[in-house]
Amino acid sequence: MESTIKLVQDKLISKNDFPVFSSGDTITVYYEIREGEKVRTQSFKGVVVQVKGRGESKTFTIRKISGTIGVERIFPLNMPALNKIEVNKKGKVRQSRIYYFRELRGKKARIKEV
Repeated sequence: MESTIKLVQDKLISKNDFPVFSSGDTITVYYEIREGEKVRTQSFKGVVVQVKGRGESKTFTIRKISGTIGVERIFPLNMPALNKIEVNKKGKVRQSRIYYFRELRGKKARIKEV
């Protein structure tokens, strides 16, 4: 069963070369947005809350603060609309999924840099 899934993923999903990142890192994701006939590139900068999955079906969640409201977005790693990923800061966290980060405010929401 797993071999057929891997076979289909190898044929249908194109591989993108992005830098290695983990939870706690601050990254900027550039992706395309289509509005009717127009195509534009938009960026989303925030802290990686989790990296989920493996292989070609890997996804990652990014959290940013827009004004006073937290916004989270889930990106599939091999989404065709992804143009570029930049790692701005490497963060040091002790857990691979930092859900506790959602409740932190102000100075407590800082992550130590590596």
